[in-house]
Amino acid sequence: MGTSPAEEALRQWAAQAGIELLPGARLGEFVVELPGEAKLRTGVSLLVGDRALSVSAFVMRHPDENEAAFYRWLLTRNSRLPGIAFALDKLGDVFLVGRIPLAGVTVDTVDDLLGAILSTADGSFNDLLALGFLTSMRREWAWRIDRGESTRNLEAFRDLLSADGGPSIPAERRPLI
Repeated sequence: MGTSPAEEALRQWAAQAGIELLPGARLGEFVVELPGEAKLRTGVSLLVGDRALSVSAFVMRHPDENEAAFYRWLLTRNSRLPGIAFALDKLGDVFLVGRIPLAGVTVDTVDDLLGAILSTADGSFNDLLALGFLTSMRREWAWRIDRGESTRNLEAFRDLLSADGGPSIPAERRPLI
């Protein structure tokens, strides 16, 4: 059985991007790990089906708190996303999903699709953490401060996590609710 044009486009994209394209658990599935900044890594499943290339990327687990505002933020953001959408699994965990008809799968469309996945997962990550995990992050911050541990990975949230509540989050970093 030969390689389909969609599979070949995935392989070419991965070679050009310098990203390792690994076989997935299912027939026709490939997995890539995209490097980010706020979200350090985004794992993406690409499934070449009979009619379409489907993509699914885990963003984060279900929120600990503030669920209504958290999920409202996702739905509001969906209307502005290019060819992808936030979705939830049965546990409420957050994914990004998309689909391209096989006839439209090229190196450029794969690049556009995975670029949208990466920029959305990475760009949304801190806002979603602040909306759905603030209490947990405050506990973690206090625990680290009390023990003299590094707070480096929480520095983006310093204003929200300091003992006195700190100044309010700047308008340009406020989650859109």
